Amino acid sequence: MNKKVFLWGGATAANQCEGGVTEGGRGLALMDVVPFGEKRQAVLTGELDFRKVPSDSYFPAHQGIDLYHRYKDDVALFAEMGFKCLRVSISWSRIFPKGDEEKPNEEGLQFYDSFFDELLKYNIEPVVTICHFDLPVWLIDKYGSWRDRKLIGFYLKLCKTLFVRYKGKVKYWITFNEINMILHAPFIGAGLVLENKTEAEKIKFQAAHHQLLASAMAVKAGHEISADFKIGCMLAAGQYYPYTCRPEDVWEAMECDRENYFFTDVQARGKYPRYARKMMEKKNAVIQIEEGDEAILNEGTADFVAFSYYSSRVVSSENLSHEKSSGNIFSSIKNPYLESSEWGWQIDPLGLRITLNTLFDRYQKPLFIVENGLGAIDRFSEDNNCIEDDYRISYLRDHIKAMMAAIEEDGVDVIGYTPWGCIDLVSASTGEMEKRYGFIYVDKDNEGNGTLERKKKKSFEWYRRVIESNGTVLE
Repeated sequence: MNKKVFLWGGATAANQCEGGVTEGGRGLALMDVVPFGEKRQAVLTGELDFRKVPSDSYFPAHQGIDLYHRYKDDVALFAEMGFKCLRVSISWSRIFPKGDEEKPNEEGLQFYDSFFDELLKYNIEPVVTICHFDLPVWLIDKYGSWRDRKLIGFYLKLCKTLFVRYKGKVKYWITFNEINMILHAPFIGAGLVLENKTEAEKIKFQAAHHQLLASAMAVKAGHEISADFKIGCMLAAGQYYPYTCRPEDVWEAMECDRENYFFTDVQARGKYPRYARKMMEKKNAVIQIEEGDEAILNEGTADFVAFSYYSSRVVSSENLSHEKSSGNIFSSIKNPYLESSEWGWQIDPLGLRITLNTLFDRYQKPLFIVENGLGAIDRFSEDNNCIEDDYRISYLRDHIKAMMAAIEEDGVDVIGYTPWGCIDLVSASTGEMEKRYGFIYVDKDNEGNGTLERKKKKSFEWYRRVIESNGTVLE
């Protein structure tokens, strides 16, 4: 690999780390109304209207890890590790507090000016996700979120504002985080409340169509503003394995893969594949495609395909009482050949190599691993007051080896690697702080208590050596 080209770094999201929910003119956003506790999952999936959640609930996103006030110190730590890039996201409601204003919030724009300047001071390339599980609550209340086609225009205004403002500071953009998540957790993915399940599938696919149009229009607009922009799409990836070699199980795995890949099929190839239209028909979810929509999709194909990878999945065609893996939004049968994390996520480094090859064979576009990591409970060693997170090092080492094999032995084109939660942050799925991913420990517990003090874990120095050696030193 060319050291100057490959982007080693880390990944974060505004809604999980930024905080400052009432500061700088920011409006209320989607994740700000998702509580910690037993009601969280129902809100994330859209089964429970967030407006029915008691106001005295604990909402972890309100503070996150207070990156809004502490970003300079955090960036200095990232620089100490040698980061070549940092994946961040924009808080939509910090730029347009309601989402449908004519003019942006200047104070919000200035915050990201300062943030990006701080990164560039250390030669850290910002990789910016425009919408990462983010949406002003006003757009949900007034328009019903992405089910309304008007949101395309609001999103495009946000994109153009960002493109013009940060031209020269930001080169790499991602339009939507894990766009396929809309089918599995529609509120977190698109702000959809679906208490009435009668037309839930149709609403989800129609909203997805609007997001796909918005993504394509953003790519086109971005390229018109700057020829230097590289604008990608992103999915939550992970190959589906058939439970057995029964043809029916193989077919089931193929169908599950297609349900995820159809988003990036559209974004990378510029049109709906035939199977996608048939899939929507089977689900009684035929969507409205207006005249000119197909041309828009064709004109705004992504420059690269980004993805998150944590684990593979297993499916069966038979509805049997198979043991299920736990802790993952994606349903999966437990794979007996794999170990599992404390949260039941199965650990499959070879699955990353398989996923890389599958995606590259499918799209022939550069790939970017923008999330990969191990959530675990970290404990300080009594001997040296340090977190010896060898389990995290082992997980990342094995996955980096798989990535390097895909690059060097299989010829897969990979832009970079940004492990998730390079600093401890709020878990999107559970709202926990104690489900930690970072190289940097943040003193905060699940109930929001703590000093927010940052401390380096053992993995901090390990990852510094990985980056310094361009992935050749992994022990």
